[in-house]
Amino acid sequence: MRGMDKLVIKPGERVSHAYIVASASEEARRETAQRLAAAMLCESDGERPCGECRHCRKVFAGIHPDVISVAPGVDDKGRKRREILVDQVRFISADAQVMPNEARVKVYVVHDADRMNAAAQNALLKLLEEPPASAAFVLCAANPALLLPTVRSRCVLIRRNADAAEDEQSAADALALLSALAAGDRVSLLKWEFGSEDMDPRRAAAMINAAREELADILRGEGRVSIPAPRCVGLDALFAKCSAMLRLNVSVRHVFGLIAVGGVRK
Repeated sequence: MRGMDKLVIKPGERVSHAYIVASASEEARRETAQRLAAAMLCESDGERPCGECRHCRKVFAGIHPDVISVAPGVDDKGRKRREILVDQVRFISADAQVMPNEARVKVYVVHDADRMNAAAQNALLKLLEEPPASAAFVLCAANPALLLPTVRSRCVLIRRNADAAEDEQSAADALALLSALAAGDRVSLLKWEFGSEDMDPRRAAAMINAAREELADILRGEGRVSIPAPRCVGLDALFAKCSAMLRLNVSVRHVFGLIAVGGVRK
């Protein structure tokens, strides 16, 4: 379900219990999450969402009792918080144990899911690992790479409004990086570093984000590179540090040097 212009679940198509909707556009994230929630609850035997059954009508009207939205709260001064807190995820965990009101499942739509702090993500991970049969989850994120790789590995990624050529370039760059890291020797990493030294900060950041998504695919058993699971977690932490450095305008050469040194297999 990557890069879909119009989300449709076809008859017989397997529906996951957890999705990540990724887009730079908040409107696109919300529209896709709504269509996905409707498709999960739709009663049609054909393509879903049908837009006509009672569940679809209620979801699109924003009044379905089994579609629960979660977003960063507000502080005591009415300002939007920067993070989704662990107590909000604990609410989801408790509420998910209660049977749905009308539909087969409850759908929890987490807006700005990439703003979950570490404690909240770890609490959500436990829920994704052993989800109640009557619960499904849609995580909306502008930057899914900010989610833990273990969280991403348990979700199906749906991208919206991605530039196809740029996305393809990022995927190719990420594959080259991870191949060098999979080899793990200093020569392979130095060769990758010298071959990538002309990359600009924007392309470097996109490559690192794509590499983190590929690590999640590897943990799901769907990756194109063979890297042991414990090393995937360590590399994701290294990439997270590199992403933060690029946002602080640290030079690409310096960041790539860190990857070349830190990526040597012990």
